[in-house]
Amino acid sequence: MPVPKAQHPMPFTRIELCVFTVKDGQLQVLLGRRSGPPFQGAWALPGGVLRIDLDNGLQEAAQRISKERLHLNFEDMRQQGAIGGPTRDPDRSQWALSIVYRTVAQADDLDPHAGKRLEELKWVSADKVATDKKLAFDHHRIIKDAVTDLRNEVRNLEIPFAGISSPFTLGELQTYCQSVLNSTLDKASFRRRLDEKGVVTPLKGEFRGGANRPAQLYQPKTGRTK
Repeated sequence: MPVPKAQHPMPFTRIELCVFTVKDGQLQVLLGRRSGPPFQGAWALPGGVLRIDLDNGLQEAAQRISKERLHLNFEDMRQQGAIGGPTRDPDRSQWALSIVYRTVAQADDLDPHAGKRLEELKWVSADKVATDKKLAFDHHRIIKDAVTDLRNEVRNLEIPFAGISSPFTLGELQTYCQSVLNSTLDKASFRRRLDEKGVVTPLKGEFRGGANRPAQLYQPKTGRTK
């Protein structure tokens, strides 16, 4: 018996990965140079096609694609959102959908290698490429939205602690947050808000620095990893 045709045309569905880090005092994002069409040779977010034969869920798909494209496994990948339309990938589909995941990590802890369909990888300024229309597809728009949402979270002290070594001093935490935000924070206000929201907890008897003015060391409060 012939299989009946689907009643509704299905969109071409991809997963895109926004991997952020703080490097050289600024927020950076990981890009890959595409090894094949469409947009062969162009820089883009690492990503891949959703596979119904391999992926039991979106999170699983994001993890699989991270391993295939970057040879990396991230514990914390947050779903950023979705973008779709009829003109996003016209060479391959009449209608393309991308589901975006983002994460923040420490660059020194990562050793990404260009994997499937990528020639090379590089870290670049997130602010710079958020307006770079030379990126493949509409990935500059995806990055812009991800940067905006990440910064709004940090302003609300929903700090992605995976991007900073722990334990840390409050000065180090403020510097990290300022690098993500690309703006300066008032020291007194920042520390007061940290205390009010209970974002971090001091490590009893642990300090960093000289004998005269050692700085108290802190860690994320239990349950706060993002």
